Amino acid sequence: RFIAKPCAINLGIQDSGPHRAQPNAILEKVFTSITKSPDGKRLEGLSKQLDWDVRKIQRWFRHRRNQDKPTTLTKFCESMWRFTFYLSIFFYGIRFLWTAPWFWDTRQCWYNYPFQPLTSRLYYYYILELAFYWSLMFSQFTDIKRKDFLIMFVHHLATIGLITFSYMNNMVRVGTLVLCLHDASDFLLEAAKLANYAKYQRLCDAFFMLFGVVFIVTRLGIYPFWILNTTLFESWELIGPYPSWWLFNGLLVTLQILHIIWSYLIVRTAYKALMRGKV
Repeated sequence: RFIAKPCAINLGIQDSGPHRAQPNAILEKVFTSITKSPDGKRLEGLSKQLDWDVRKIQRWFRHRRNQDKPTTLTKFCESMWRFTFYLSIFFYGIRFLWTAPWFWDTRQCWYNYPFQPLTSRLYYYYILELAFYWSLMFSQFTDIKRKDFLIMFVHHLATIGLITFSYMNNMVRVGTLVLCLHDASDFLLEAAKLANYAKYQRLCDAFFMLFGVVFIVTRLGIYPFWILNTTLFESWELIGPYPSWWLFNGLLVTLQILHIIWSYLIVRTAYKALMRGKV
């Protein structure tokens, strides 16, 4: 409110919502209790009941749907918050892991397991990430429902499960690698959104393309060949099978499936953007 909103206003983003629908008790009742997108038969019935043209009723429902959507200013502030968090936590993680031996040799994640010390820096890193993903989980139900609601719900659920499970089982070394890897591309997507809301189209396109490259490299390259390799094979080799091995790796593989789906969506979006000249 005190930082993002002034930035948005300075960039010319106004706190003005979409055109509001004309108050109408009958249409409002249909909208709230029956359907937000009436079919042709219902439109004809409403047209006779109100003595309105069908196109006028369609326009009313379009305006009514749009007025519930957040304003560009609201979306800018939300993206600014997520951008700030993702960028800050990513560089915090890189700074912390740069001196950690398991960052350079993943086999170090399993030496002397589970008797590995939990440092204060590692603890705060975990708690911050867990708190943030819980906030995303709850806010998903209060925000406008998006097309990828189910995928994001599964992602947040798997992420919270992984953070909690790895913390309880002291698998925090490999957990920090997973967290830092996922934070590497998220702030670029939020940067692209910020540029889009501010109508800096070329900057938006550049950030989105950079996000796509980093996402695919980290999620389809580094993640399976670095993270999954150590959790599936190196852990089995160094400490042997353990009861939680299946659940832990099941959650990690679930994330990999989501990575593949998102990579497809990113490539498809990038292709469509190239065809029409903008993201």
